[in-house]
Amino acid sequence: MQQESFFLTMNKKNTLCTLLCFFVLSAGFAQKPNIVYILADDLGIGDVSSYNPNGRIYTENIDKLAQSGVRFTDAHTTSAVCTPTRYSIMTGRYNWRTTMKKGVLHGYDTPLIDPKRETVASYLKKQGYKTGMVGKWHLGMTWGNIEAGEKKVDFSKQVRNSPNSNGFDYSFIIPASLDMPPYAYVENGFCTAIPKDTCEGRKGIELFRAGISAPDFKPEDVIGRFTEKALSFINQNANKEKPFFLYFPLAAPHTPVLPIGDFVGKSKVSPYGDFVLMVDDVVKQVVATLKKNGIYDNTLIVFTSDNGFANSANLQAQLSKGHNPSIDYRGLKTDIYEGGHRVPFIVHWGKVIKTGKVSDQLLCSTDFFRTVAELNKTSLKDNVAEDSYSFLSELTGRKPTHAPRASVIHHSSNGYFAIRKGKWKLIMCSHSGGNGKPKEDSEEAKSLPPIQLYDLSADIAETRNVYAAHPEVVKELTALLTKNVKDGRSTQGKIRTNDGPAYWSQLTWLGK
Repeated sequence: MQQESFFLTMNKKNTLCTLLCFFVLSAGFAQKPNIVYILADDLGIGDVSSYNPNGRIYTENIDKLAQSGVRFTDAHTTSAVCTPTRYSIMTGRYNWRTTMKKGVLHGYDTPLIDPKRETVASYLKKQGYKTGMVGKWHLGMTWGNIEAGEKKVDFSKQVRNSPNSNGFDYSFIIPASLDMPPYAYVENGFCTAIPKDTCEGRKGIELFRAGISAPDFKPEDVIGRFTEKALSFINQNANKEKPFFLYFPLAAPHTPVLPIGDFVGKSKVSPYGDFVLMVDDVVKQVVATLKKNGIYDNTLIVFTSDNGFANSANLQAQLSKGHNPSIDYRGLKTDIYEGGHRVPFIVHWGKVIKTGKVSDQLLCSTDFFRTVAELNKTSLKDNVAEDSYSFLSELTGRKPTHAPRASVIHHSSNGYFAIRKGKWKLIMCSHSGGNGKPKEDSEEAKSLPPIQLYDLSADIAETRNVYAAHPEVVKELTALLTKNVKDGRSTQGKIRTNDGPAYWSQLTWLGK
């Protein structure tokens, strides 16, 4: 993969700027940057044109971040579905260490994050940041009742264990995905309007799960409401004594696919393509607001996705127009294959990153936590961010202060594992691990070897299973995966315990 140098040929003026930059860095980032983390929902890596020049969707504004930032080409989410990835971003810990070993949460489910666990938001708050979250939470909350279920919820009561309980000073959210009830906005723990109407969908809009809806909630307006609240947070907190952290997880382009206004037909590919362009426009508005406030260069912006493209967004419609959301990678959302968890990951920080760069450093969604910890020149407690590695050196061009990530564990929606180290990827099942082919209970899967080994340097599409030819690699990676699972961490430190049962039914190779 392409690896560009951090500095191009420099004239005297550029040299002076570079020396000044390093002086600031050596002083320990005296002026802390603001941080904006934009998380798209179900956006395929091939939906971003800087990753897929042969694609049919042109994401102009996301590409601009990449052109003057760092574009990571080997970035992965911890899981191929929504909730687990959000957990890993917030905690710096692999999602499968929780009690939830597969699948996702729904709108009425109780919290996944232990209330005693440090989150990246609570950490940054301690470092003097004003923290805000606008968007899709999808990590569970405790509604105004004892038992979950919409018929028992008192929506007038404050929601407990909301983002505000996890380190955020301000939050404006929907509880889960755009197709999951309750359909309501929750601001700082209170519904902005009381849900009272049963919503079973309407013509042209597929809400796949019937449920109760608030009178101020219209699914086609969600991306606009989120953007309005996010920009307001930036405006209110720009140029204050405190820097700010805005976590901005969108609910798009996740289904239901709802492009509106001038975006309808804009991509000339599909309604999904139009919805992707709405996401791209959100990035444009965020950048414009940062520039208007004079804080663009001193804001660290992350743009990424929570997993790969979802087949429910009509893959065939995209392919028929010559657009592949997974590029040459195998699989989609839910799958253990690369298309399920390899995602776009772009970081822009104008004050420090002086020219565009492409990085092939292995990166995981857990790694944001330790990166901002290093940026703030603080060490983390031993029981915090147990699976997080800093990628700060890839942004600054400085020599890493800690060993970079060398391996990563992947996880599918059905709870199956893979481990990647160097060019090798070992998958601990015979199938996709998700909704893709071959499915777990298919005759094809039953006829295949119980594990899969791919040399990604020669077979990025994961088409040739070479496990039989490399038993030593299978042994090495199995041992590393087993150790990382059993140790309760993948970084150096005291051995920790995983939550939930000690024996993992999907990992029979570990033994009881």
